[in-house]
Amino acid sequence: MIHFDTVHKAFGPKKVLQGVTLDIPAATSMVIIGGSGTGKSVLLKSVLGLIQPDHGTITVDGKNATQGDRDAFLARFGMLFQGGALFDSLPVWQNVAFRLLRGSLKRPKAEARDIAIEKLRRVGLTPDVADLFPSELSGGMQKRVGLARAIAAEPEIIFFDEPTTGLDPIMSGVINDLIREIVTEMGATAMTITHDMSSVRAIADNVAMLHDGVIQWTGPVSEMDTSGDPYLTQFISGSAEGPIEAVR
Repeated sequence: MIHFDTVHKAFGPKKVLQGVTLDIPAATSMVIIGGSGTGKSVLLKSVLGLIQPDHGTITVDGKNATQGDRDAFLARFGMLFQGGALFDSLPVWQNVAFRLLRGSLKRPKAEARDIAIEKLRRVGLTPDVADLFPSELSGGMQKRVGLARAIAAEPEIIFFDEPTTGLDPIMSGVINDLIREIVTEMGATAMTITHDMSSVRAIADNVAMLHDGVIQWTGPVSEMDTSGDPYLTQFISGSAEGPIEAVR
């Protein structure tokens, strides 16, 4: 579904992506791991066209991601943002139905509200939450609202940017389980970037490790612990000793 072919991106003298090649098969869940500042978010933003690669190509379903009808292209995606990114001035249901109230996906207001309440139920929130504002919700509830918004338009591809950041271990587990269930139910293609190894094990079909601007290792999550790759082994174990230099 998504193919990166020798993708390069630099910001001034800083080379972030230095030849990333990676395949994400349709209806599978790929989790990209790597240290802070290694370019995981740059990779994600490059698929959406928010950042233009310097070299290389990215294709989605066989078509160049930078060409064609942008509205139709972006309509295929849903996204759960790291910080929630909810609109403080809108009630929860309008946050969830944001894409259904405007643009090419526009639905009648009553229908959009019904869909929003249905998606809220899917992530474990009751209908009375629909008319609250984000500031009235806990961090875990806000993350669920963000997840409901990500799936509201039934996207083919869903991106998850650090989905458990700021959550306690129990709520992190709940969100991980919800993501896994929803992606499987929808048959969607998922791409997640995270540092949280518990998320990796809960969400991933396949794992790719980004280091020094390239994919250092990729394979099924079941082979992650026995990969033999020193970079991956160090990252999984959280050891300060190994080929990845720890900033002291």
